Amino acid sequence: MASNRSQGGIQQLLAAEQEAQRIVNAAKNEKLARLKQAKEEADKEVAEYRAQLEYEFQKKVSDSTGDSGANVKRLEQETEAKIHHLKTEAARISDDVVAMLLKYVTSVKN
Repeated sequence: MASNRSQGGIQQLLAAEQEAQRIVNAAKNEKLARLKQAKEEADKEVAEYRAQLEYEFQKKVSDSTGDSGANVKRLEQETEAKIHHLKTEAARISDDVVAMLLKYVTSVKN
């Protein structure tokens, strides 16, 4: 009978060990599932945040490009005004410059 009791006890221990192993495996699987779900949620949040930052960046770029276009137009106008001023001044003093050059070219010094 002691042998039967030992056998029964051993069987109970093996069954308990198998049950414990099943519980541990189930817990590991649940933990892995939760980790996978958390990773997917984190990836989704990162993607949303990245999209938001990209949108804000593109908006700033487009806003600054618009300003850049205005700056280019303003610079072109300023350049045209300066060119016009230089041409006007050149036309105004060109007769004096020509007279001065002729005076120095035609005068002979000993």
